[in-house]
Amino acid sequence: MILCKSGSGFADYSFMSAVVNLGKYDNSDFDRGAPRWKRGLWVVVRCVFFQNPCPWGSAFRSALLRYFGAKIGKGLSIGSNVNVSFPWRLVVGDHVWIGDDVGILSLAQVTIESNVCVARRSFLCTGSHDIWRDDFKLKVAPILIRTGSWIAIGSLILAGVTIGEGAVVSAGSVVLKDVPPNCLVRGNPATVVYEIFRGPESAKPSVPVSRVRDKSLSPP
Repeated sequence: MILCKSGSGFADYSFMSAVVNLGKYDNSDFDRGAPRWKRGLWVVVRCVFFQNPCPWGSAFRSALLRYFGAKIGKGLSIGSNVNVSFPWRLVVGDHVWIGDDVGILSLAQVTIESNVCVARRSFLCTGSHDIWRDDFKLKVAPILIRTGSWIAIGSLILAGVTIGEGAVVSAGSVVLKDVPPNCLVRGNPATVVYEIFRGPESAKPSVPVSRVRDKSLSPP
């Protein structure tokens, strides 16, 4: 029997299995978006030109991504050991930085708008599993990172999340819900720390902030 606590007490989920049965897992209905030969060829290209420390140029890597169906703007800077699952589900704007060891699990579409920095060892994850099903059913949802955002080192952005324009995700944060524009978030789960008010380049400080009380990104 499974009992889950709710606002009014414990709910009875005795009709469900008490444990996950991975032997029942079946993702045969998942659309990978490309034929098997294309997916296999991409694995080879990814291993040779992306997931290694060799200094292949960003322009060359951008061309390879475009060849496999990604929509890539101008001025992309892409580091070493970057893992893109399905490039045909990747959209990148102009002047985007993707750092070393970044993972992009693009089971659903990942959109990174212009002037975004995704720092090294960050992970954009569009996939998850249904915890209420004993067959561990795959769930996917897109990720959208708006213009001028910064995903700092080692952050995790989960499926269905939108990062607002000009937002900053502090290093090592785990983002479960949408991030408002022009806010800095931090922690696991990520919460708003303060709003960001950007002034002229000559202003001191260049990014003045007004602190507000921490508030969770989770809905009330």
